[in-house]
Amino acid sequence: MESAVSTRRAVLAGAAVGLAAAASTTSISSARAASGVGGINAIPELAPQWKKLDFAKVLAMPAAYASVSQSKSLYDEGGAQSAEKHRERGSLPATVKVVQAARKAKNFLSFNWIGYTIFREDYPQSIFDKVQYETWTSGLNWTPEKKKWDDELVGELQALIRPGDNQFNEMALQTAFVGTQLPLELSRKEVKVLVLTGIHLDWCIEGNARAARDNGYLPIVIGDACGCQKPEQEAAAMERINNFFAPVISSDTFVKLLNQNA
Repeated sequence: MESAVSTRRAVLAGAAVGLAAAASTTSISSARAASGVGGINAIPELAPQWKKLDFAKVLAMPAAYASVSQSKSLYDEGGAQSAEKHRERGSLPATVKVVQAARKAKNFLSFNWIGYTIFREDYPQSIFDKVQYETWTSGLNWTPEKKKWDDELVGELQALIRPGDNQFNEMALQTAFVGTQLPLELSRKEVKVLVLTGIHLDWCIEGNARAARDNGYLPIVIGDACGCQKPEQEAAAMERINNFFAPVISSDTFVKLLNQNA
């Protein structure tokens, strides 16, 4: 299996010009169902421990939502990582569905839009960081303006931001629990549950789910609102997360559970 490094970066060579094209929700769903790989098709059966829980009650607890690394870099034509074609793979409409449902639930106290830049020249760096970050952007001689565009939250999600939401970048390699305001935000609002969507599933999403558990939170991963570099990597990632760190459910299941509470 490819390493986490290749999951985020192997595609960068030659990917300065993105290949993704816009697709409708209907065509996305049809393509995913036909392929039988990744996305909704990769969500596993709940692990035995999670079956003991009443998820409607869990999702009635004080909750926060976090979108991680859902940037133009990954979704829009011309993005540095757009060759992964996430716009065509369904995580974006699933994310919109999750956010719209969470906005209606009074117990969702915090909305966090967490970016992840591949351009880290100014980040504090160990020798491991230095060689890794340089490799990510090798051959991308981009202007500051183009880098800024690449890092921006994708437009469909920008449209969902409201006053009081938090926007910031991850500073660590795979989690927002180090070097950002997220731990203080969750603590001050007495959050119990953290709902996660984003990319990459086997990197930032898994990293944040692990960190959330270790910090005493109850993470829930929305499987079809996430993505690996390749669709065929998603089943193994979801199984690992679901078995050990956090339940993995679909966006439709999430909406149904919130509707039960309503």
